[in-house]
Amino acid sequence: MIRRLQPHEMDELIALWLASTIDAHPFISESYWHESESIVRNVYIPQSVTWVYLQNDKIAGFISVMDSLFIGALFVSEPFIGKGIGTALMAHVKKQYPALSLEVYQKNYRAVDFYHHQGFRIEESAWQNETHHPTWIMSWPEGETL
Repeated sequence: MIRRLQPHEMDELIALWLASTIDAHPFISESYWHESESIVRNVYIPQSVTWVYLQNDKIAGFISVMDSLFIGALFVSEPFIGKGIGTALMAHVKKQYPALSLEVYQKNYRAVDFYHHQGFRIEESAWQNETHHPTWIMSWPEGETL
C-alpha cells in the first residue's frame, strides 16, 4: 500500500534512508551520511511530498518529491529490493507529476539502471563538491529537458 508519510513515522523513515543510502553509496564515507541526517530529517523531508510503501505496517520504501518536480529520494529497504516496490513508488509519482528530474551518483550503477528502466534519460553531468563524486542529472519523460 502506498500512502503519504505520517509525522510519527519520521524516525522509521530516517532509519531506512540511512541504512539504504550507506548501502547504495559504498564509495562515499559513511560518516558523510550520518552528518547529513539532520538536514534530511529537518529540511529535505519536511519540504518534500513523501509517499511510503507499507509492507506489514512497516515502511518498506519511500519516495520524496520536492517542488513538484525533483525526486530527492527513492529508497527501498534491503529485504524488499527487486520486489517491485521502487517501480510501484515511481509509477505513483509519475501519475502525480507530468515531468520529473533527479540527481544520482554515477557510481550508483543499480540506481542508474533502475532510472533508465523507468524512462529517465541523462541530461547532463554534475560534480558534488561535498562528496567529490560525479552525478548524473536525469529527467522523465524521455526527451524532456527540465
